[in-house]
Amino acid sequence: MIDVIRSDSRGAADHGWLQSKHTFSFADYHNPSMMGFGKLRVINEDWIEPGKGFGTHPHRDMEIVTYMVDGALEHKDSMGNGSVIRPGELQRMTAGTGVLHSEFNASDTDRAHLLQIWILPEQNGLEPGYEQKLFPAAEKHNRWRLVGSRDGRDGSLTIHQDIELWSTVLDAGQSIEYRFDGRRRGFAQVVRGAVEIDGQTLEAGDAVAIVDQPSVGVTATSNAELLLFDMA
Repeated sequence: MIDVIRSDSRGAADHGWLQSKHTFSFADYHNPSMMGFGKLRVINEDWIEPGKGFGTHPHRDMEIVTYMVDGALEHKDSMGNGSVIRPGELQRMTAGTGVLHSEFNASDTDRAHLLQIWILPEQNGLEPGYEQKLFPAAEKHNRWRLVGSRDGRDGSLTIHQDIELWSTVLDAGQSIEYRFDGRRRGFAQVVRGAVEIDGQTLEAGDAVAIVDQPSVGVTATSNAELLLFDMA
């Protein structure tokens, strides 16, 4: 079974310097029927104006994954990390026992567009950690590329939870299948373009929750980019 979540059904926030869409309940948006999916707690799609961003603030006991769509994001944290994240790069921050960080649009002229993803860790009180990796589009071209996993295999980010994050960049007309192992569930987020998933037409910002289904078929109806979570 697949359950379609349309982009325009998401929570919305407009702070002037920040426009955000919330798939699940977050901040002032509260939807009791959308409190997360499995261990996936937050998917926020953010657009940050040039030179603006989130000042230093705390997190704890959460796996935070940043997926850049367009532009550049400057990150600094209390672990001593400082970096700029660009399209094709993913960042994982294990908040664990507690971390402070800030995120600002690294450009004075262009908006930054990103997905911020929060995953509940397999246990609380982990040592804070940080990881950032580039996954070139060529590695995702018309095929699935593992970009996050519990064991960090195949050069993916290490996520402290029984969850796999897969990414693909599809040419218009291309089809791809994903098969689930056993009784696992999935969540697919359309990042760009338009696709059909098991006969359902989805556009950028749309998502599907996948339960009790051994596989899903994806066909790109335009050039498209997709994230898929495979979880227990």
